[in-house]
Amino acid sequence: MQDILELRSIEKSFGAVKVADGLSYSLKQGEALGIIGPNGAGKTSMFNLITGTLQPNAGAVYFQGKDITSMSAAKRAQNGIARSFQVPQPFSAMSVFENTLVAATSAAGLGIHQAQDHCLSVLEQVGLLDKANIKASGLTLLERKRLELARALAAKPQLLLLDEIAGGLTEQECHSLVATVRHLNKTGLSIIWIEHVVHALMAVVERIVVLDFGQKIADGHPPDVMVDPKVREIYMGIEADG
Repeated sequence: MQDILELRSIEKSFGAVKVADGLSYSLKQGEALGIIGPNGAGKTSMFNLITGTLQPNAGAVYFQGKDITSMSAAKRAQNGIARSFQVPQPFSAMSVFENTLVAATSAAGLGIHQAQDHCLSVLEQVGLLDKANIKASGLTLLERKRLELARALAAKPQLLLLDEIAGGLTEQECHSLVATVRHLNKTGLSIIWIEHVVHALMAVVERIVVLDFGQKIADGHPPDVMVDPKVREIYMGIEADG
């Protein structure tokens, strides 16, 4: 299967702090990849490098076989890369439907009539159709997370980047959101998901990459990665020789 994304020897530093240190991996079309690592490992910075809000000091980002390293964030969004944010920040005075409409017309470039139909379909996918006319300020945390997901989907992405969407949810809410993400992946959407709630990842992803100080320390089948001594020591705080 063809790679949709490839990071090649990405380097990024802020002064003495390295957030990407020779970072390389690829993602196949339709694959679901989980990203874990301790706080400060460079996970969100990696998303910023993929979406173009950060530029690497060295290395290259390839999307659908094309070098997009110098491409603007707006152009990357228009070409099919969308993301959610860890803390949902919808336009609180606008309705749920209006929030998705902004993404559909700006990032996806749809005309208003086509965008309206698309947004209604997206809201149905994420379970928010009955909340379409409610202001975003009136949503629960789970609903705001679903709206964050809907806004990303409204951009008609081929690659969806999810940043800790399970954080702060109850167990039942988490299971509900995981089911939605699993369904999206089964439709063929490529997904990279950063998450601290590891059991949520394990229910969806086929691969896990572990980051620490901007370096990839493990990459493989989730059960194998989670028993790796280096992962247990760095990510879980368990001594490798324990």
